Amino acid sequence: MELTESYTLPVSQQRTWEALNDTEILRASIPGCESIEAEGENAFALSMSAAVGPVKARFKGRMLLTDINAPQSYTIVFEGQGGVAGFGTGNARVTLEPEGADATRLTYTASAQVGGKLAQIGSRLVDGAARKLAGEFFKRFNAQVTGEGEAAAGAEAAVPAETVSTEGADRESGATQTKGKKSWTAWISKS
Repeated sequence: MELTESYTLPVSQQRTWEALNDTEILRASIPGCESIEAEGENAFALSMSAAVGPVKARFKGRMLLTDINAPQSYTIVFEGQGGVAGFGTGNARVTLEPEGADATRLTYTASAQVGGKLAQIGSRLVDGAARKLAGEFFKRFNAQVTGEGEAAAGAEAAVPAETVSTEGADRESGATQTKGKKSWTAWISKS
């Protein structure tokens, strides 16, 4: 799976950089995040709960920041295990560009591989879940960096600039995915 997205945040490049490196802000911003702790220089241990279609699991993983060019960019290398749900590995290149004194364009390109039951549910469902998690992250992140907490007004200020998925656009309706969920749930419970 590969995903590229851009968001415009209504804060300075320096403030955005500081927030991206603040474990408390990240914990509050990552959907389902239970903990994120420093584990050495530029390394973090992460624990979170997530659902990808019918597969729900608690994931434990590690993130390592590399190619750091403060406050413009870095690369996040990650790996996570979700028990019987499977695993994920990959990386994300994050870049920050100032848009005036009070706004920043954050762009990332992520590449990930999944295995286990996650891989068996199909790339469209995994891609859709990844886009949904990213969107929720940026709503929460924006609320954190603007000081608006969980307020709905702050959650809507992060504006997606563009989204490109190399898997192509998911043209299936939510009704089709709901219909498929029952059979996947039955199949997974039999495994």
